[in-house]
Amino acid sequence: MKLFDELKWRGLIKDITSLELEEKLNNEKMTFYIGTDPTADSMHLGHLSSFLISKRLKDAGHKPILLIGGATGLIGDPRPTSERSIITKEEVLKNVEGLTKQAKKIFGFEVVNNNDWIKDITTIDFLRDYGKFFNVNYMLDKDIIRRRLENGITFTEFSYMLLQSLDFLHLHETKGVNLQVAGSDQWGNITAGVDLIRKKTGDTVYAFTMPLVTDKYGNKFGKSEGNALWLDEEKTSSYELYQFFINCDDEMIENYLKIFTFLSKEEIEEIMKEHNNQKELRIAQKALAKSVIEFLHGEESYKKAVKLSECLFSDKIYELSSNDIINSFKGVPTVEINKDDENILDFLVNSNIVCSKREAREFILAGAIKINNKKISDIEYVISKNMAIDNKILVVNKGKKKKYLAIYK
Repeated sequence: MKLFDELKWRGLIKDITSLELEEKLNNEKMTFYIGTDPTADSMHLGHLSSFLISKRLKDAGHKPILLIGGATGLIGDPRPTSERSIITKEEVLKNVEGLTKQAKKIFGFEVVNNNDWIKDITTIDFLRDYGKFFNVNYMLDKDIIRRRLENGITFTEFSYMLLQSLDFLHLHETKGVNLQVAGSDQWGNITAGVDLIRKKTGDTVYAFTMPLVTDKYGNKFGKSEGNALWLDEEKTSSYELYQFFINCDDEMIENYLKIFTFLSKEEIEEIMKEHNNQKELRIAQKALAKSVIEFLHGEESYKKAVKLSECLFSDKIYELSSNDIINSFKGVPTVEINKDDENILDFLVNSNIVCSKREAREFILAGAIKINNKKISDIEYVISKNMAIDNKILVVNKGKKKKYLAIYK
């Protein structure tokens, strides 16, 4: 399968600036760039599909450059609904360092920082050399700007389009970049850059966008959406990634296999065939988790995530250490235990896991309370410290989804 056809099959191309691009991607060697602003010190799952496309292009012989927006990050790309909060220069610098290190480690791409060429441009030079080529009516017609006009947009965010266009021009002139790749929300910005290069140099350059990756409800995977899964293992563990992928909806799993893995069309079709015959085994979800975690964090991290998952939901939980438990349950409510021995009803109430002994009794008699994966059905049961993992931690399940970490102090 030719490169362009594969990208289309994977659902990775939404818009292209020219029909010529298909031929160029299939038969020429292009230098392209993809950019991200340093709003955090790590990339997240929402970035991953974009950078995996870059690796696909690189493997096909094209040359990638990753741009980190040390300058544009100080401004903020216009959001569809409201103005972004300005982050400090110190925070931007810290985030640039983190993203640069991460990108080189995971992907091995050349990394550039647009602050290197934007910081010395004077206001007058910016207006004369770049602003002169932008018609305000043209800018107002761009989708992301048009959607903000009703509530208003500041000149700061309105100018972002010029800065991103300037990046494309600079990289075209200094590094021979003739292709920009971006998410579909960047279409207005990248076509503005294509036009700027044509007006300033007479050259033809190209761009294409990818659909934004969402869950089944249409929510993006991103920091601003409040559901970020970070690519940095210190911020999101391999276990957390494993749990996310293993619980992906069946209706989304084939798309995710195409987007997030390098499995071939034939491999994905075989996985989906097996999966659809035995959906309860979650074959496709496991294949997705294995592929992504091994790519990001390595085989050992993947194996550890699988072991943690198997132990945490079985009687093997005592094979884990208290640190394993704590690292696996980031964000899970934590409660303190002040008595070494305590009746189960008192334990649940005193730990604020339930509101009253009546409620505790109802949960227990319904079989909805588990301590370290052991179902507690006796209201006279005594919780003791020697039950705890490392004499320190109890994992409490209330119902099917609610978990607590109870820690002896």
